[in-house]
Amino acid sequence: MQIPIYNPKPQYEALRGELEQAATDLLASGAYVLGPTVERFEASVAEHLGCRHAIGVNSGTDALLIALAAAGVEPGDEVVTSPFTFFASAEVISLAGATPVFADIDPHTFNVTAQTLESACTSRTKALLPVHIFGQGPDMAEVNALAERRGLKVVEDVAQAFGARQGGQRLGTIGDLGAHSFYPTKNLGGFGDGGMITTNDDALAEQCRLLRLHGQVRRDYHTQIGYNSRLDAMQAALLQVKLPHVDAWNRQRQEIAALYDRQLTDLPGLRTPQVAPHGDHIYHQYTVRISGGHRDRVKESLQAAGIGCMVYYSVPVHHQPVYAHLNAHCPVAEHACCEVLSLPMWPYMGEERAEQVAAAVRQALAS
Repeated sequence: MQIPIYNPKPQYEALRGELEQAATDLLASGAYVLGPTVERFEASVAEHLGCRHAIGVNSGTDALLIALAAAGVEPGDEVVTSPFTFFASAEVISLAGATPVFADIDPHTFNVTAQTLESACTSRTKALLPVHIFGQGPDMAEVNALAERRGLKVVEDVAQAFGARQGGQRLGTIGDLGAHSFYPTKNLGGFGDGGMITTNDDALAEQCRLLRLHGQVRRDYHTQIGYNSRLDAMQAALLQVKLPHVDAWNRQRQEIAALYDRQLTDLPGLRTPQVAPHGDHIYHQYTVRISGGHRDRVKESLQAAGIGCMVYYSVPVHHQPVYAHLNAHCPVAEHACCEVLSLPMWPYMGEERAEQVAAAVRQALAS
């Protein structure tokens, strides 16, 4: 049995009739950019996450960039973020004209902490950009307390954690702004690119809406330089169908993770993911650590057995050639990049496939 690391087809099959009807209705409407379909989806996301505003944009990367711009980040500023993330988390800081500064991570959760963020702050720091990696976030109460002490904005990168909670709040609603991705592999994945900015701040929301549409306050009247970043109405229509199911799909991910935990915990040379006490984990990825220099051999063994697996991430962002001049040193992240391996994880995966994956991992380690 071939088991991919991710498979979106079961979600489509489960909702096929609704999705195809939504697409047909949207095509017949003639309103393909912003408009009532996008507005309805924005309102639904805001209600689902429990925030005042949700602003649709064309990608998770643009959600980060526009959020930073709305927060007042500009050339000469520094923004502290994680080195253990997809490149876009730092790239947007550079695109805003600022300099990314990298805070090391916790070795168990792969998240930055308030302590590592603070150690990376300087007099030029304007904002913090914590990345909620693999489906859980750092302690946002501590991050917000740090930001308040230092007068900083907090932009949450929620690309991998749509719907995750800390206490009574959802990630993306706790900092000043949240940036979400609807790339097809995400917990709430669309059928192409798409993104969303969330906030409880009326002024920041207005600024984000202004920036996503060329800085235009009304037709033919532009008060600042903005972007062309609008969530496609087709993506909004299809995501509207999927949104009511995302919590159930996240619970399915948690059930698969629990099975993996039972099957893989206490294996010599392997460490299963750790759930932080301050929030839940919705397992965008189920990422283990394999020590002793054996990660790549285990990966090759799994792939030979038809088990999809990926290394997220093989190179920390501060070691990327474009950031080498910053001379950042994050030893925990550097070490993690040598050990991490993500196993198959998707809704409707089922126990049988998960047990087959676990058995293949045990066999690969034994050999």
